[in-house]
Amino acid sequence: MYTAKGTLNRDAQLRQYTPLVRRLAHHMIAKLPPSVEVDDLIQVGMIGLTEAISRFEPTQGVQFETFASQRIRGAMIDELRGGDWMSRGSRKSQKDIEKAVHRLQQKLQRPPLESEIAQELGLALADYQQLLAKVRGTQLVYLEDISGHGDDEDSFLDRHAGESDSEPSAVLQDQRMRVALVGAIKLLPDREQKIMSMYYEHDMNLKEIAAVLGVTESRICQLHSQSIARLRAKLREH
Repeated sequence: MYTAKGTLNRDAQLRQYTPLVRRLAHHMIAKLPPSVEVDDLIQVGMIGLTEAISRFEPTQGVQFETFASQRIRGAMIDELRGGDWMSRGSRKSQKDIEKAVHRLQQKLQRPPLESEIAQELGLALADYQQLLAKVRGTQLVYLEDISGHGDDEDSFLDRHAGESDSEPSAVLQDQRMRVALVGAIKLLPDREQKIMSMYYEHDMNLKEIAAVLGVTESRICQLHSQSIARLRAKLREH
């Protein structure tokens, strides 16, 4: 892998570690909304790999794959941060809802009613529903959960997912997250369970779900946002 001058052979390294870029991209895309394209992550990941090759120093005492993984993942996160899909204000509102749901779940030992969540937030029911429509909680995991720069002491994914699918500990953590998620969905109110099933398992859009359930699309959007808050609150208990 080294040239006659003792430096890394760039082309050979690019060929060898392209599968690593793809693996990291697919691992990350599984936790992002459908609006993010895996090919975009792979493209910026390749840029990160190129930078890793040019900056790697064997004398640093770290394996190249470890060094490259950090650079590749960092490049992907920087790209996501630059085109963040949810405004800071909306993200804060979604987290406020999530925290209110968590407090009520601990207190009531059951999924709180919509009116109870509104009261916990100090809002009228109509204002709470309007807030749900505003945040449009289409993602289960936020960018800061991936990058580890959120308000929490340790990020959600740091507790539930490793960086490499090939590491047994990472695979085990990911399996635990999936089991926890399935369990959390089963605890949702019946109507919200149906919405999550139609949206994620049957790939139905909000308009189609609204038609099936006989309500407006905006109402489905509200309930979907609320479901996301419930799931995130429940998963943080694990």
